[in-house]
Amino acid sequence: MTNATSIGPKPPIVLSEEDYDRLTGLAEAVEDRAPAIAEELQNEIDRAKVVPLGAVPADVVRMGSIVEYRAESGPAKRVTLVFPGDADIADGKISILTPIGTALIGLAKGQSIAWTARDGRQHQLTVLNVEQPPAPPAAEE
Repeated sequence: MTNATSIGPKPPIVLSEEDYDRLTGLAEAVEDRAPAIAEELQNEIDRAKVVPLGAVPADVVRMGSIVEYRAESGPAKRVTLVFPGDADIADGKISILTPIGTALIGLAKGQSIAWTARDGRQHQLTVLNVEQPPAPPAAEE
């Protein structure tokens, strides 16, 4: 028996204009060396509702967000979604170019999405909490 699962439609997602522009450029930049990853990222970008940065709700995952999520019935994980050059799994910073990173972008607290791992297995993750990064400290005079 094959492991076929009815996944259903993907949930609606929201991207800021800034993230949309930067992620579109990133998808184009990696298209030649990582076509599957570029295609998956572009598919997510294409289905997003694009809004000005100030109109993105605080509980929506955007670049730099700190996200708590649970995959299937596993333990909750807390990560920061970053661009590839800032990724450091030991520090909890995951790249947008990972399957989980691409799945998380634009989701809101409480939303779930199916995603495919690099080994081809299907997984489901649910966003438990979203925090936006703290503003950089003001320079001391």
